[in-house]
This record gives sequence, C-alpha cells and structure tokens, in this order.
Amino acid sequence: MEDELVVIISKSVVNPRNVKKPTTVKEKIHLSPWDLARLRFGYLQRGLLFPKPDPKTDIIVSRLQASLSVALDRFYPLAGRLVKVKNDDDTVSFFISCDGSGVEFVHAEAKNIELSDVLQLSGSVPGFFSSFFPATGIKNYHGVSRSLLMVQVTEMKDGIFIGFGYNSTVADASSIWRFINAWSEICSKDSGGFETFQHRLQLKGWFFPRIDYPIHIPDPETKATSSVTTSTNLQEKMFHVTKENVLKLEAKANGEADQKISSIQAVLAHIWCSMIKHSGMSREEETHCRLPINMRQRLNPPLEAECFGNVSQTGIAPVTVGRDQY
Repeated sequence: MEDELVVIISKSVVNPRNVKKPTTVKEKIHLSPWDLARLRFGYLQRGLLFPKPDPKTDIIVSRLQASLSVALDRFYPLAGRLVKVKNDDDTVSFFISCDGSGVEFVHAEAKNIELSDVLQLSGSVPGFFSSFFPATGIKNYHGVSRSLLMVQVTEMKDGIFIGFGYNSTVADASSIWRFINAWSEICSKDSGGFETFQHRLQLKGWFFPRIDYPIHIPDPETKATSSVTTSTNLQEKMFHVTKENVLKLEAKANGEADQKISSIQAVLAHIWCSMIKHSGMSREEETHCRLPINMRQRLNPPLEAECFGNVSQTGIAPVTVGRDQY
C-alpha cells in the first residue's frame, strides 16, 4: 500500500533541443570490454531532495524539462539508445547510437510524504522510497528500448525529490555528476541564459575513427534469463552520518594513512569495517572490498579529466579479517 502514496501524473520524453543536428544524429559509440561487462547490471540510481520552492510545481517541471533539453545538446550520448547487432556466430554486439531518441521524464506526486519522512529514515527503507526512482528493475541491456537516462520529479507535501537512473555503459559516476551539475547550471539561468551554454563534449575513444570494432559476446538477455536468482532475505537499509562524524572519520583516516583520504572514502571504509567486524568471520579468513576507481588519470597516456563516458573500473582489496583495524 505504501507504493500507492506516489502517484504518476504524467510521462513524457525530453529530446535534445537540436535533435536534428547532424553531428549528434550520426554519432556511434562502440562499447569497450569495460562497458560490455556491465550489461547485466541494473541502472544506477541517485536522487536529490529539495525544499518546495515558491512557484507552482508545474512551472518547475516545465523549467526542468526545458533546461534538460538544453543540457542534452552537450551530453547527447545520454539521449541515445543501445543498438544490439546479431552476429552469424550466435553472438551479439552492442554500440550506442546518439540518435537523439530522448530521455524518459516522469512527473509524480506524493502529497502525504514530507521532507522529514525521508530525512529521518533510519534502518529499513520503506516501500514508497523506491517509487521515487524511475529505473527500478531496469537492466543495462534494456537500453535498446529504454532511455539511457531516466528522470523522475516527485512533488511532495513540502519538498521535491528528483530521482534519476542511468545506464552505466554510457556514463560512470564522474560523468553523470558532471552532467547533473551542468543541468543545474543551465536551470538556474533565466530563459535567455539557456542559449549561452556552449561546450564541446570530450568522449573517450578506444577505437580508431571510422573503423568498426564490434566485440562479439553471448546475448546478456538470454544468459540473464537462465541464471537470475532471487533472495527474500535481503533488505535495504539507510544510514545517516552527521557532518561532524564525517569530519572525525576523515581526520582519523588521514592520521593513519600515507596518502590523502577523502571523506567518502573514510565513511565507506568505516561502514565496510563495521560489516566485517559483525559478520561472524574468523580473524584468519580472507575478505575483500570492491570499490569503483576513476581510471582517467591512471591510463597511459592519461585521458582528460573531463572525458565523458564509463571510464571506471572495480578495484579489489583483499585482506584478512584480523587486519580489519580502522
């Protein structure tokens, strides 16, 4: 019944403002092995929570849609689709077609949910919260028919929640937050300022220009159907960490490390160590931690820091439980 607290008002598709521009219509981005390995993963989802502004929500929604259209002019791969090509050897290949098909945009309403209902969440996540996000249950290989970016604006009693899901074959966290920041910059301008946003997108290029290198792989959709397992024992949990405690964790980590530790690294390390401590594993057992790593400056030659796309890789740090001292 909690899911019924969130009601869908409308669904639409937002296209890049210059959708017929030749440079965006004809662009083709081939997927690297890093990208292809993510096809069976679910869309990554993030959200932003704001107090309800003074203007009526329909005005805000229209402004978000208009500014999103302008932002997609620059970040045009997000408005494309995956294309699956069937090969003669019973394999498939994928690439991203920057055809301007657009981004799925949902306007929803949750009149009985307040900011405090979200800000004070602790422990198990209530059912309504997943309804704030537009891409729940969507796999990356669904990008052949679903937009590579999905946005949902939910009007709450005293706030607005902007949830978005994205296909991780087209962008990693660094790229998607760069897009969100650019979209915010555009939206904060007046309507005349929309026209002044002119930047060239820097794409990663694993392949030589005008040469196709399709990588043949088993169909992830067929393979996924036969190997999916479900568990009823997993529960989503939400944790709140105060700014003061974040600063304490960061200071402690940097006091014990020989390199700079960021606040997010310190918090994640603290959570991981706590999980291992209470896992019931013996001190002699080996465990490991997996974290995404931005590879832009780690490649040789390095890529530009502004490079757009999926340029992250998973780092694995093995350690015995007995060394779990933070």
